[in-house]
Amino acid sequence: MASDRGSSDTRQLFHNGVVSFEVEDQAPAPEVHTALQRKLKNRHVAMISIGGVIGTGLFLGTAPSLMHGGPLGLLLVYVFMGTICLATMLSLGEMTTFLPIPGGFIKLAERFVDPAFAFATGWNYWYQWTVRLVQPELSAAAVVVSFWDSKTNPAVWITVCLVVIIAINALGVGAYGEAEFWFCSIKVTTITGLIILGIIVDLGGSPNHNRIGFRYWKNPGPFGDYNGFTGAKGQFLGTCSITTQVMFAYIGTEAVAMAAAEARNPRRTIPKAIKKIYFRVLLFYVGGVFVIGLLVPSNNPLLNINSIQNASASPFVIAFNAAGIKVLPSIINGVILTSAWSAGSSDLYLASRSLYGLAVSGSAPKIFSRTTRAGLPHVAVGVCSCFALLAYLTIGDGPGKVFIWFSDFSTTAGLVTWFGIGVTYLRFYEGLKAQGIDRKTLPFAPRVQPFAAWWCVCGSGFSLVFSAWYVFLDGNWSTITFVTDYVPIVFFPVLYLAAKFVMRVRPVKAEKMDFVTNVAEFDAMTYDDPPPKNWLEAFWMWLM
Repeated sequence: MASDRGSSDTRQLFHNGVVSFEVEDQAPAPEVHTALQRKLKNRHVAMISIGGVIGTGLFLGTAPSLMHGGPLGLLLVYVFMGTICLATMLSLGEMTTFLPIPGGFIKLAERFVDPAFAFATGWNYWYQWTVRLVQPELSAAAVVVSFWDSKTNPAVWITVCLVVIIAINALGVGAYGEAEFWFCSIKVTTITGLIILGIIVDLGGSPNHNRIGFRYWKNPGPFGDYNGFTGAKGQFLGTCSITTQVMFAYIGTEAVAMAAAEARNPRRTIPKAIKKIYFRVLLFYVGGVFVIGLLVPSNNPLLNINSIQNASASPFVIAFNAAGIKVLPSIINGVILTSAWSAGSSDLYLASRSLYGLAVSGSAPKIFSRTTRAGLPHVAVGVCSCFALLAYLTIGDGPGKVFIWFSDFSTTAGLVTWFGIGVTYLRFYEGLKAQGIDRKTLPFAPRVQPFAAWWCVCGSGFSLVFSAWYVFLDGNWSTITFVTDYVPIVFFPVLYLAAKFVMRVRPVKAEKMDFVTNVAEFDAMTYDDPPPKNWLEAFWMWLM
């Protein structure tokens, strides 16, 4: 009888492998949501891949890079870093297209390397984007606004920027995708127009009809000297010294992989987005810095954003002011401001999704995996937004100087992330071979593998080690440079070894790697886009 009475009072539940009991006369526990929703359209993903993180790194960060590296040094480093970027994205794209799971490469590292490696990679990635959100983008916004208003406290403009960034992310991934589509459209249109206009100005088409050509490649020269060192040694040091700043402009291309978990039809949209990165590297970055090197001499004092403290240090602003086009600098600064909002919005998106991925993997408290009914990881977004308030602590140091410090921090962490992606792919590749899986059966399988992954590992590792080695020369020590460029490198192995010690896990054997779970699910959701009805739709499909 007691058993019957207990059956009437309670109801046994089974959910996700856990048995629980719910008393019928009590109110049911609120439902906890932990799933993201696929609301990013093809055009959203495409534009995020092309211009999602084109921002202050290209528009403003090229100023000190040109000053120290010279026009040819700047171009060579952008090309060098561009090849590492492409290798990284080809490696990440193959894995993500096969398994577009929440948590992106954090979960992939758990599946193909080991949970400790996923723990270290995930927290490094969260740290990378949280630091980048805290200062580089927010301080850059303050730098830009000071071009028009140098009297108002920068805290006001940081607040305005924060409100915009948090509002976009709080409205959900659909709003983020739509905002990024229009922000990126502005950036892409602007940088394309600036390159074309820059070539016209260089050929003498400006109001002052001054034909520049390659004048500044001859005087002051194609390379910059570094801190009193001259000749080949000074030029080599100058070129090496800009590696971290150049890398800052490239970091964030992996945003496509994190967005795959919230993209519609990811098996089709992600490969298209990956292929568009070629255009981003060649046209926007390499083309943009080539034109900058033609128009602005590397010894122009306005390039020093440590002392100028406003957006007149942007090479594009310097070039068009000198050309006599007076209205264009204000337009450029308006675009740079929207770029800071866009890049800051992407920073918060990536920081929150990485924290969500850590929670899903069991490497962070489960509360961060909670979502709203609409699929927004509101707890992760809220916590990451709170870290952005630390931006107010560094206002007194000057936004230009702080921009360089924190961009170096986040860039070093970004290089560590790329290194981790390369290692994860090499393990993924080894697992495919060990289990006899033909790569030709995968949705996306670049022919250059595994060489691209090896270049990703070696290139990013080389850049990490040598990006700031000049501080060890006699009389050239800089504590802040050492801290920003080398301390984040130590952060990763410390996390990895600590996780190894606590988790007591071994690397996943190639023969036991999981290439089955979730695959059927993604196969079922994949579909072919309907064919275009006319030439306009065909062009749009090609573009997006």
